[in-house]
Amino acid sequence: MQPRLVSVIIPAYNGLPLIDEQFDALAAQDYTGDFEVVVSDNGSTDGLREHLAHHRLADRLQLRWIDSSDKQGTPHARNVGIAAAYGDFLAFTDQDDRVHPGWLTALTLAARDFDAVGGAVETASINTPEVASWRPMPAPDERFEEAGYLPYAIGCTFGIWRPVIDKVGGFDESFTRGGEDTALSWTLQLNDFTLGHAPDALVAYRFRTTYRDTWRQLRGYGENSVKLYLAFREHGHPRHSVRNLALSSIGVVLLNPLVPRFIARIPRGMWFAQTGFLAGKIRASIKHRVFYI
Repeated sequence: MQPRLVSVIIPAYNGLPLIDEQFDALAAQDYTGDFEVVVSDNGSTDGLREHLAHHRLADRLQLRWIDSSDKQGTPHARNVGIAAAYGDFLAFTDQDDRVHPGWLTALTLAARDFDAVGGAVETASINTPEVASWRPMPAPDERFEEAGYLPYAIGCTFGIWRPVIDKVGGFDESFTRGGEDTALSWTLQLNDFTLGHAPDALVAYRFRTTYRDTWRQLRGYGENSVKLYLAFREHGHPRHSVRNLALSSIGVVLLNPLVPRFIARIPRGMWFAQTGFLAGKIRASIKHRVFYI
């Protein structure tokens, strides 16, 4: 089934100037159907609304600005975008990434057979080689998946039919620092909806470029991994083993930036990412009084 109209929803917060790169990529889509772009502004202070009011691609993209500043968080911005969208198929991407030309075509083709579809990412074209080495990502034909549990889609390349997301209630707004896309993916599958994978729905995924920002982002992801465990443990989400903690701890100690590079043969940014994630898990485990490390 071909969508009547696709709504591309972008949550935004101080997205200038990178969001223009995303707009250019959306304007270059090879998709032959109709689509609109809904920018859900989560309280930007960089003049985003004024920038969009006379944007050179406003007509080409059917560009609309929506105010979601009443509550902070990406899931809230996405939910406000959903409520404002006109499309019967919703596609999600982010302000600082760049969709490949066949992205929307691939999502909608795969969605003919599924209730929702996740795409793929690559990091080489949008990051420096050093930064791209900090966080290994699955190959395009591989799904994102929690070990021992369910696959999931990530929010920068995700599509879903409107009646389906209405039935499950949108994104969980308690996941304010990541994880809402995973939670929605798992909720869909636990409610007998299907989640497909479209390797050609490819997005250039932008990493944080400093050790500090990488640490902060991955620490938030670590905290939300604990929240995901708490939310889904009654649905079979496994607890991590003591062996997992031991291996993580050994890696943090032996591969830290103080160890000479000829010994610690991993990029230093990777150490900050992995250690930030572990720190977030420890912090959230203490806060929620659960062992998930």
